[in-house]
Amino acid sequence: VAPKLVECGRHLNITIITRARVTAITGHAGDFRVTVEQRPRFVRQDRCIACGRCAEACPAGAPDEHDALLSERKAIFLSYAQAVPLTYAIDEKTCLRLSGEKKCARCVRACPAGAIDFSMRPRQHTLGVGAVIMAAGFTPFNPAGHIPWGYGRIANVITSPQMERLLSSCGPTRGRLLRPSDDRPVRSLAFLLCIGSRTTSAPGNPYCSSVCCMTAIKEAILAREDNPDLKVTIFYSDLRTHGKGFERYFQQARDKHTIRFHRCRPHGVEPGPHGLVRVRSLDERGRQREDSFDLVVLTVGMELPDESLGLARIAAIQMGPDRFAATSSFNPLRSSREGIFVCGAFAGPRDIAHAIEQGSAAAAAAAELLSAKRFSQWNRISVPPQRPPAPRPRTGIFLCHCGGNISDSVDLDRLSQQIADLDSVVLVEKLLFGCSQDSRELIIEKIHELEIDRVVVAACSPLSHEALFRGTLREAGLNEHLLEMANIRNQVSWIHGQDPDGATDKAADLIRMAVAAVRDRKPVPGETVRVNHAALVIGGGVTGMTAALNLAGQGFPVHLVEKSDRLGGNGLNLHRTWNGEQVQPFMRTIRDRVARHPGITLHLDAVVEETRGRIGRFSTTIRDGSNHRRVLTHGITILAVGGKRSMPSEYGYGKLPGVVTAVEFDALHIYGDVRVKNSSTFVFIQCVGSRDEEHNYCSRVCCTHSVQSAIALKEEDPGRAVYILYREMRTYSLRERLYQKALTLGIVFINYEQFGKPRLNEQSGRIQVEVWDHVLGRPLRILADMVILASGILPNPDAEHISSLLRVSVDEDGFFQEAHPKLRPVDLPTAGMFVAGLAHGPKPIEESITQALAAAGRSGSILARDEIQLSLLKAMVDEERCDGCGLCLDVCPYRAISPVSGDGQEEIHLVAVDRVRCTGCGICQGTCPKRGINVNDFGHEQLLAQIDAALADATDNGGSA
Repeated sequence: VAPKLVECGRHLNITIITRARVTAITGHAGDFRVTVEQRPRFVRQDRCIACGRCAEACPAGAPDEHDALLSERKAIFLSYAQAVPLTYAIDEKTCLRLSGEKKCARCVRACPAGAIDFSMRPRQHTLGVGAVIMAAGFTPFNPAGHIPWGYGRIANVITSPQMERLLSSCGPTRGRLLRPSDDRPVRSLAFLLCIGSRTTSAPGNPYCSSVCCMTAIKEAILAREDNPDLKVTIFYSDLRTHGKGFERYFQQARDKHTIRFHRCRPHGVEPGPHGLVRVRSLDERGRQREDSFDLVVLTVGMELPDESLGLARIAAIQMGPDRFAATSSFNPLRSSREGIFVCGAFAGPRDIAHAIEQGSAAAAAAAELLSAKRFSQWNRISVPPQRPPAPRPRTGIFLCHCGGNISDSVDLDRLSQQIADLDSVVLVEKLLFGCSQDSRELIIEKIHELEIDRVVVAACSPLSHEALFRGTLREAGLNEHLLEMANIRNQVSWIHGQDPDGATDKAADLIRMAVAAVRDRKPVPGETVRVNHAALVIGGGVTGMTAALNLAGQGFPVHLVEKSDRLGGNGLNLHRTWNGEQVQPFMRTIRDRVARHPGITLHLDAVVEETRGRIGRFSTTIRDGSNHRRVLTHGITILAVGGKRSMPSEYGYGKLPGVVTAVEFDALHIYGDVRVKNSSTFVFIQCVGSRDEEHNYCSRVCCTHSVQSAIALKEEDPGRAVYILYREMRTYSLRERLYQKALTLGIVFINYEQFGKPRLNEQSGRIQVEVWDHVLGRPLRILADMVILASGILPNPDAEHISSLLRVSVDEDGFFQEAHPKLRPVDLPTAGMFVAGLAHGPKPIEESITQALAAAGRSGSILARDEIQLSLLKAMVDEERCDGCGLCLDVCPYRAISPVSGDGQEEIHLVAVDRVRCTGCGICQGTCPKRGINVNDFGHEQLLAQIDAALADATDNGGSA
């Protein structure tokens, strides 16, 4: 998150008010008055240089909240190393002076900047705003005092947030997994799941916290990677790995890392001899068992603190029975008060990707409300003019500690000595976190002070951080192309952590080559492209219609392309959301809104044939049912082509009467079919067409759907026998209430995970279902009237074709692959293209709507601009080497390369590059057999010369080529 922290901290249109709470919200949508009370830091933000001398001098300490209370901080402290703003603060309760214990002034005397100010008093801010977004987050469940789990009573019982800090390279043990009781290495480790979640007894919560299973698996894998001999057991009741890619992650933990998964709910933990912790549980057959571990981790759930409930009262918004903000499935970001939006864990348990989607979605909803006033209070960024490089290069090298991620393996002091005398180098500077705000400011300061005109940053991956440092050079008045990064985290410390000397020498080699690469580099002039403010949305289901309506509501023209002759997609087959809201009335409303909206141009019975261009300026050819073609110009593309429901090929579907899919059963049930009315025994079978070899993922919606249908059957006639045969019950998040209700109604749940799939055969006009009952320890035969198959969700059958048209990727399951699974969950790797809904992966309707709004929010941030700065990296043709083979034409994802014919010739003579479309990705360069096309006009000979210079630098300075 470091780049996002810095981006927020330096953004001219974001005002950050920390140590603050909202005390009043008055007014209405478009015109709110928000009163904010800000507690004093007792440290002047305009003077503090974050040197840390005050904390070194402070005699008072307190448990460190950032380290989950596993270490101590001083009374004057930074919340964490990359805090924004990077300013110390004084804890009034701990400070000897402010708490009234004695007149201590050590921090005042130690501060070289005179930033300590004990006279500071609370301030009150009154903000005039048009919309409010409530993203107040959550607090982990606190198991202290809950006797069965031993937390706070047994030293070697910790929580999952504490485990997270123990595994962190900048945590209290620098990433070493040690027992809190005696600092001995941990040899056996247990995770207990559902602590504080999925319980109806106080002080826990009845809902599923949704993230805990994956938290435990991730921490278990990290621990095993650090110590391959570590024995790890995860105790669980249902394994809820329902997110995209989560099922494979679980299988990797079980098969590759040999983590043991034990299905049970432990009774509790007790202290054992020699600091061990005993865990008492039942095995699969109900027999008592006891295991001992060096360390037990309680995987705790999420809950809202009382302060958040107070904030909800101030905002006058409704909260649900589980103390989260009440929302509709059809408006998952809108609170009960118009103009106030909610996102993240404030509205329910969320993982990182879903929280980020909701953040973008809430921004989109607010942008639609405030579109009439867009840019009315906007501060524009002023970039200084670029200064030309000096006749003789002056290179500055910045080495990043990365909070121990690098410095624990690489000796930065010795590294500094090895590279200090390199040709053109005038500075070697070490930074704690190169991507933090203060480090960026230091880089700019040193560039000005020493007239540096070329920069090498030795840190982590350019993939995640290069854009940040390019921006730093722009702010310093340098051409951003005069930057080179040496990836000494991924390529050195993460690989050679057990060999510090070798790691240091390899880091020096990488830096030598980076210096040689940037030393002879020339500035590349920037180019801009005028943005076409129209949007293209492909897919007319719920997701596509939601995105189109939001963008049109923001004032952008929208082309909505739908393959069929009507809008609606998979939503036309749905009847109820998980919380009981009727889907079809919503479908009629949204379809009517789209059809009537003047800003949306509908293209029904149409398909995309070709897309050209790049972010800000795309042109797409579509063809309708009459074979008429039309070219649409637009600035962004949203891919919302949906998915497809699986049609079973097992369990006698299509052969045995009474065996139907869940969607078919819904229709039969709603319309009063006699087969449902006259039946007394129903069997639901889960994971049909999901979580198998061909479709190795969870379809996410099936468990909730089956439980809902089962509840409806029992409520209609309590005498009915209803069974659900399952592998894992994944009624995640607030859906857990449905599962608990089903249990109280007498619905029977039978797990078949370990004993094979159920078997069906016809008997006397009914269906005999045979399944192994692990509780009874024998086969169970159920004579059913109807069997309902919870069939899964498949990717769109046209996904491969669409991916080739748009030059984007699909994952191994056939769904479109996002740019980053957590930090960019709706961005496609191609800039200006986004994905949402079932095209991205299986999900319920409210999550599809959230993703649609998130994609619209991300798109709006592009469409609102007049122009976009293009990448400085460009492909250039070496006409002496290019033989017109055309391989580069086929591989260019942006159609930026075109053929050029010779005089009077039909065959290709050579190729030309459109510099507006070209992004400098380098795919063409890697494909060309003649080296006839290169990035940034570095011809073949120039590239060889740079390589030679880099190797010469490495060997001349004692490194290995």
